[in-house]
Amino acid sequence: MVVANPAPLGLMGIALTNFVLSCQNAGVLIPTSAPHSIVTGVALGYGGLAQLLAGMWEFSAGNTFGATVFSSYAAFWLSFAVIQIPAFGVRAAFEASGTLSEFHDALGLWLLGWTIFSFTMWLATLRTNVCLTSLLLSVVVTLLLLALGEFKNDEKLIRAAGLAGIVASFIAWYLALAQTVNRQNSFFELPVGKFPSSINLRKAS
Repeated sequence: MVVANPAPLGLMGIALTNFVLSCQNAGVLIPTSAPHSIVTGVALGYGGLAQLLAGMWEFSAGNTFGATVFSSYAAFWLSFAVIQIPAFGVRAAFEASGTLSEFHDALGLWLLGWTIFSFTMWLATLRTNVCLTSLLLSVVVTLLLLALGEFKNDEKLIRAAGLAGIVASFIAWYLALAQTVNRQNSFFELPVGKFPSSINLRKAS
């Protein structure tokens, strides 16, 4: 059975969801004080469900790297949504015990864990191409700044993370488009900056 390349779907899920959240974190178009309602919806539908499907399809395609990255980031966005949805009572539990500052520490720890995961995935891109390596590196920077921002309760670090996240989103969009357009469906192709002896994202394992 022929399986279409699910990577563009996964990359688009990363790009759009991260873009909306990062714009709010940076105070671009969306005030930083606004509720995360819109971001939560996108996180559930596109960053979560659609990206999880992309990850499962990468398993079918035999792409260990793509399956791990997309499935894991889908779990990131789904868990983000759980934290944000009041019905789950995550933040309320800290507020009820009068330890809201510890909520920020817990969130920082959660983000730090995802920073470490992203760093390990970045190490697995060093022989792929410039775009993919740059994407994972920018995600690492974004998550690290967010983690530090939560630990220190520093709005400037959160804003810096938002700007880094916006950069990551555009790299993801570009890489998704580069894997979608070809001579059969478009008048151009996009370079991704292959390293010497590079391996294709679809063939990474």
